[in-house]
Amino acid sequence: MRVAEPLFLTIDEMVDLTGKHKRNSQVAALRSMSIEHKVRADGRVMVLRKHVEQIFGVVTQKGETEEFIANWDAA
Repeated sequence: MRVAEPLFLTIDEMVDLTGKHKRNSQVAALRSMSIEHKVRADGRVMVLRKHVEQIFGVVTQKGETEEFIANWDAA
């Protein structure tokens, strides 16, 4: 079974991507790279992992998507 990657980039990945540690500088770097992002109420910059993969041309292998099956009996 494949372990799912986090939905958002980690703090360390944000530093690797932007080359910046300060949040305001990260936002400026993301804007210059045309990478969509959101800033949470606590100030943390959030970037979807899939968006960055698409921007940089990462191609997932066919069949890597996970099928969601609802368990209606659990409701």
